[in-house]
Amino acid sequence: MAFRDFKEVPEVIERFQITHVQTDFVNGKPLNPSAHFLQELAFTRQHIDVLASEAARCQALIYPILREVYKTYAEGYVLWIEKSIAYDDTLSGTPDYFVATRSKLSLRIVGSPLIMLVEAKRNDFESGWGQCLAELVAAQKINDTADLPVYGIVTDGESWQFGRLAGDTFTQNITPFLSVHLPSLFGAINVVFKAATEAASK
Repeated sequence: MAFRDFKEVPEVIERFQITHVQTDFVNGKPLNPSAHFLQELAFTRQHIDVLASEAARCQALIYPILREVYKTYAEGYVLWIEKSIAYDDTLSGTPDYFVATRSKLSLRIVGSPLIMLVEAKRNDFESGWGQCLAELVAAQKINDTADLPVYGIVTDGESWQFGRLAGDTFTQNITPFLSVHLPSLFGAINVVFKAATEAASK
């Protein structure tokens, strides 16, 4: 069974006995993107149909936004793109993107997964969260500790939703953040990066 085979959140919480709560835990100050990023995004939106396909969403919208926030954390953490991970035969697959600690062995070795990002295919956020939560459970088990919170992001490129798995509790942020309000979105992503990296460094 792969991550993508989990189609909805209730399936995951029942299988792994997770408590599900919904509350707004992502509260960060707006963060202004760089002028260069804004110019590149404006060019992309003007000349490329960013909603034409799932690949277009991922490559033209999701990855550039994720990468821009990640830059601040690049010294100690690695942003992986479609890298397979596995805990066992049930919790395995290829996340769209994830952020992990930087291994001392090599850039090519995955450290501890901290942030998992799933593209909401066909704008199906319920299925996206089913897959993302399964990835979070796998990350928690790979890290071999329930005390280290792991974070999830599900997005279609326009709307960004956030979640956190800490212990056996999955907290889903109620309020989504939109790419049309980039400072608020960047601030929200940065809050998640900061929380995940600070917890991992303890």
